[in-house]
Amino acid sequence: MPITLPGPTLGVVGGGQLGRMLGEAAAPLGVDLVVLDPTPDCPAAPVATDQIVADFDDADAIDELAARADALTFEIELADPDRMAAAAAAHDVAVHPDPATLETIQDKLVQKEALADAGISVPEFVAVATAEGLERVVEEFGGVMLKAREGGYDGRGNVPVESPDEAAAALDEIGGAAMAEEFLDFEREVAVMGLKGADGETRTYPVTETVHREEILRESVSPARADDAVVAEAESVARDVLDVLDGRGVYGIELFETREGDVLVNEIAPRPHNSGHWTIEGARTSQFENHVRAVLGWPLGPTDLVAPAVTANVLGDVDETEPATLRNVESIFSAPDADLHWYGKEDVYPLRKMGHVTVTDPHADAPDDGADRDALLSRARALRDRLTFRDA
Repeated sequence: MPITLPGPTLGVVGGGQLGRMLGEAAAPLGVDLVVLDPTPDCPAAPVATDQIVADFDDADAIDELAARADALTFEIELADPDRMAAAAAAHDVAVHPDPATLETIQDKLVQKEALADAGISVPEFVAVATAEGLERVVEEFGGVMLKAREGGYDGRGNVPVESPDEAAAALDEIGGAAMAEEFLDFEREVAVMGLKGADGETRTYPVTETVHREEILRESVSPARADDAVVAEAESVARDVLDVLDGRGVYGIELFETREGDVLVNEIAPRPHNSGHWTIEGARTSQFENHVRAVLGWPLGPTDLVAPAVTANVLGDVDETEPATLRNVESIFSAPDADLHWYGKEDVYPLRKMGHVTVTDPHADAPDDGADRDALLSRARALRDRLTFRDA
């Protein structure tokens, strides 16, 4: 079908920072965004055509969103897959990724089972329901990461359990259905942003190294500081994952590289992901633009690296929740090859993701030249660390 402008309207369940960056990418394409989010004046509101203020699982609101859109997608896993599917069918609009894929990924145990059944390597895992059962698993595995099966992000819903006597307290902290996963002695964590388009086309962005602390992503380094064999295996595993999932769009595929050089899948997000924020400056087409293109069934943009890039997340450095005022911003604006992205959240609290800084190296001899990635990472950290929400 020929593409004409002005373009269609894309309905998005979720209006957080990902919705904001989707809107920033959609506008130059002539695509309008309508977002559904329970927070009035959510982060995406300034760049969206309109916001429907309602809970993510509000059936009437989702139906209204579908009635106003030419296609539906989501930027948060709290979206209700059944209600999205019903609304899309009622109004004859496409919804991508497939709601069935969202339903699979929402439950971490079901997600891991689907990957294992497809022959994709994952850490050892098991469902746990009682303290006694978790104690046995901890003894067998020699320690586990206990994960809430549903919800949980940025370290929430993950509890390390190193000895059996910690089991009861860990289950209480999770507060619901849980899955225990073996501790891995991994070399590094990496991620691949995968992309599914019309007619079964798949693409991947270059493999990214992700640096976590306290289960929260702090920095990403692209291309990853990994051996060529590991990079090739990560790309291959990511394509295998894409074969398991239905629906167009971007998928964030988080991976472990073990000490032996094996690559195992950690988790999948059926949407743009923090690990891919570097693509805004570092790739020919950002993950956000390609998600819009894919959901609408438009031709995909190239995913080539144009410059080595490091992204450093700006996290809340306060002791308690307070109105957000970011200080020392001029230090970023005065730095060459550095870009600041502000997420527009009204309040800051400890370790909340409030924005990110990306530093690129346009002077590399080749786009995939990673010789100075250590220096680039140090520079991104230094710039990010000058920013603060504290009033000195």
